[in-house]
Amino acid sequence: MDIVVITDKITQDKVTQLAHDSYGEMVKAVADIEKNILAIGGEYHADAEKILLEQGSIQQNLWGFNIYPEKDRTSWLEYYSLINIRPRQNNKSQIIESEEVKQKIKKLVKDMIEEI
Repeated sequence: MDIVVITDKITQDKVTQLAHDSYGEMVKAVADIEKNILAIGGEYHADAEKILLEQGSIQQNLWGFNIYPEKDRTSWLEYYSLINIRPRQNNKSQIIESEEVKQKIKKLVKDMIEEI
């Protein structure tokens, strides 16, 4: 399962293809909410997280989520990942609890993935 680092816009068709190449209807993604980049693909969120860390991202800025590209844009993001468990950042579960972080991810995804 390939991981693609997104620093500029890609099409929703490309994200759909990444989903079909991995889990079918879903693809894992990690957002760097400070650098405004995404890593999409891979078997685990930790795989994409590792790539972003190797490229200079800071772990506290990385958040995992899932994209269901064939769903409606209002429900295509799922803020759930093991890498989100961060008691030091007041996130004690796999689900991103901060509305601020969710909004940053939603905006980043909207800015980076062109609608069909």
